[in-house]
Amino acid sequence: MVYTKTGDNGTTSLVGGRRVKKYDMRVEAYGTVDELNAHIGLLTVMAKEKSEDLVIAFDVREQFESICKHLKKTQNNLFVVQTLLATEDEATYAKLPQLQLNAVEEMEGWIDAMESKLPRLKSFVVPGVSLISAQAHVARTVCRRAERAIVKLSDEEKIEEIIKKYINRTSDYMFVISRFVLFIENKPENFWSAE
Repeated sequence: MVYTKTGDNGTTSLVGGRRVKKYDMRVEAYGTVDELNAHIGLLTVMAKEKSEDLVIAFDVREQFESICKHLKKTQNNLFVVQTLLATEDEATYAKLPQLQLNAVEEMEGWIDAMESKLPRLKSFVVPGVSLISAQAHVARTVCRRAERAIVKLSDEEKIEEIIKKYINRTSDYMFVISRFVLFIENKPENFWSAE
C-alpha cells in the first residue's frame, strides 16, 4: 500500500526509524535532493527523446546519448546522497551504500569535456531558448537550494564533505549542460543585458 497514514500527524521516519517533523532540516535536505532528482529525471527524458529524433545528425545523437548516460549515473548517486542525508545513526550509516570517492572528479571530467567545446562566457546567461536547456537551469536552481539546505544541516549535524562537494559540482554540471545543449542544437545563448 502506498499510504501508511503514519505521516498524517506531520511527522516522518528517518532511516533507522526515528520520527521527526516533516519540516526538520534533515528532511528538508534530503527532500530537496529528491526534488532535484525528479527534475534531472525530466531532463533525462527530454535528452533521450532528442537523441531518438531521426532528423538530427549522428554526432549530435551521440552527444545526447552521452548526456543521458551521465545523468543516469548522477541520479543513482543522488539516491545515495538522499539516503545518507536521511540517516543519523552512525552504525546504520556505515552499512549503507556510500558515494564513491571519485564521484566528484568523474563529474568534473564530464564538465571539462563539454566546456572545452563552448565559447567563453562574457555575460550572465538568461535561461530559455530550448526546453532541454531551460530544464537544465531548473535542475541547477533546485540543486543550489539543496546545497543551501545541506550546508545549513551541516551546521547542526555531521555531513561528509564529499556530499557537499558533489551537490555543489552537480549544480555546475547542470549549468554546463544548459549551455552545451544549445551548442549542439546550434542555438544562440540568451545573454543578459542591462538595456
